Amino acid sequence: MSPALALQRYGAGDTTDLLDTLADVWAEAHTGHHDVAAAGFTPDTLRRQITGHAHHDGFVLVAAYAEGQLVGFGYGFRCSPSYWYGEQLRPAITPDARDTDSLAGICELAVRTGWQGRGVGTGIHTALLEALRTEWVSLLAMPDNGPARQLYDRLGYRYAGPYSAGPDGPVLDLLLLRTPL
Repeated sequence: MSPALALQRYGAGDTTDLLDTLADVWAEAHTGHHDVAAAGFTPDTLRRQITGHAHHDGFVLVAAYAEGQLVGFGYGFRCSPSYWYGEQLRPAITPDARDTDSLAGICELAVRTGWQGRGVGTGIHTALLEALRTEWVSLLAMPDNGPARQLYDRLGYRYAGPYSAGPDGPVLDLLLLRTPL
């Protein structure tokens, strides 16, 4: 991680003032990813998503700053396997992760393009794991997002199966990580 990088942890009550900046970082991180827009993900979707997720117990957002500018962020919260996987996918999940009471979902991890590949995503991820303190962590990834998948593979995530939030929703890759707690 770059020595000029500072990580800041935020709780649910802190997100409102950050929403526009987070949306800007997210939009830049996804520039050129036409599959993201085709799946219906937009900066406005992100704003609604963060606002809705901030009501969950254990919500935490980690922001990375360099030279006073927000260059990346990630957030997640503790949740139940039924909530996160849904009943349809739950039987396909490894029993340890399916039956745990120690699970967190990471909902977003975005880094400005000029800061990608410099350890920012890894630093944010590490800070999220430290804050969430669960035995299992899961996240969803676009199937064709090679750079993100390279990061998740390097962090130790394993493919668990396809995930869709509904019959008309995009199919995403569900990834699982057993944390070292």
